[in-house]
Amino acid sequence: MTSPFTPGRRTLAKGALASAGALLLGAAPAPAAARDTAPLLRLRLPRPDGPHPVAATTRYLLDSSRNDPWEPRIGVRELMVTILRPAVPGHRFPRAAQLTPAAAASFARLAHWIHPPLPQAGVDWAATLTHARTGPRPLPGRRPVLLYSPGGGDARTMGSALAVDLASHGWTVITVDHPGETSEVEFPNERPHRKRVRETTLMGPPDADTFRTMVDTRVADLRFVLDALGLDQVGMYGHSAGGTAVAQALHEDHRIAAAINMEGYLDQMDGELFPVARQATDRPLLLACTDGFRDARLDRSWAALMAHGGPVARRQLRDAHHWSFTDYAALVPQLHKAALMTSADRAAMVGRADPHVTVPAVRRLVRSFFARHLPT
Repeated sequence: MTSPFTPGRRTLAKGALASAGALLLGAAPAPAAARDTAPLLRLRLPRPDGPHPVAATTRYLLDSSRNDPWEPRIGVRELMVTILRPAVPGHRFPRAAQLTPAAAASFARLAHWIHPPLPQAGVDWAATLTHARTGPRPLPGRRPVLLYSPGGGDARTMGSALAVDLASHGWTVITVDHPGETSEVEFPNERPHRKRVRETTLMGPPDADTFRTMVDTRVADLRFVLDALGLDQVGMYGHSAGGTAVAQALHEDHRIAAAINMEGYLDQMDGELFPVARQATDRPLLLACTDGFRDARLDRSWAALMAHGGPVARRQLRDAHHWSFTDYAALVPQLHKAALMTSADRAAMVGRADPHVTVPAVRRLVRSFFARHLPT
């Protein structure tokens, strides 16, 4: 990507966004009656392949020392996180939904504006279930902790499959939202100047000042989660803007033992390198990329970091594209198969490789890195 958001119109997300049936390129539109009566597509996430069942809980965290950069009238910085832990086998518990009904309703309106290849209609976004369950008792004992920061515009929920897989292999995984520039975040309740489901105020590529604010805020969010939960010696991984944030957080905070940057730039939009790229890192950092997403800015900023030497490595996935590191790796091919996306749109998001190849490849890459540096 050329920015942490899919290229598109930048505007304020106020009120309802117009929604219409998608017009598939190269095909005649279905009659209106057929579109209205067709069942909504239900999407599935891939199963984890670790030995443990996984328990999911959500937490609301409030940082009274900071104001919200996107809506200063809130007066504080609020976060929502999901904590995924290896669980004790036993009674069956309900599977956790990827999106709550209220969050899914917001995402259905916003999806096409955040990622234009996604369909404007035809999907039951509330029907997708993760393979974590609500209610099981976590396995006893201390386990290494990993934090996940999603890409710009994406919610933490779009990294569910990889996070659940990591938890099934023994890590505790905490997925973190960054409200205000995350597509949607559902809080336990409303408060003045913030609805229960808070939607993004940004659409399309940010300008230079907005990008700087995004990264600074994300780094502060991640460090606050460490403070609030009393964490030390953790790993972090992030996608796109989240990758930028975890790399810079690694540089700033020695409580972070190792990190993976999945296609996040290491410079500002004016070309100024982040400190991690200017000054190197003394702790392990993996730069993970796809062959479908390559540009001069990414190569230049990553090369600047690697020129320092140190514990930095770069790995590349074949026949893949930017969102292969997220749940879209599995969801987009299903949308394409259902004729809700074109072949070109599928390739632009996740590449042409089969998800039975890309999903395991990403899992192996992330697990092998953290198995070396934060073993379970």
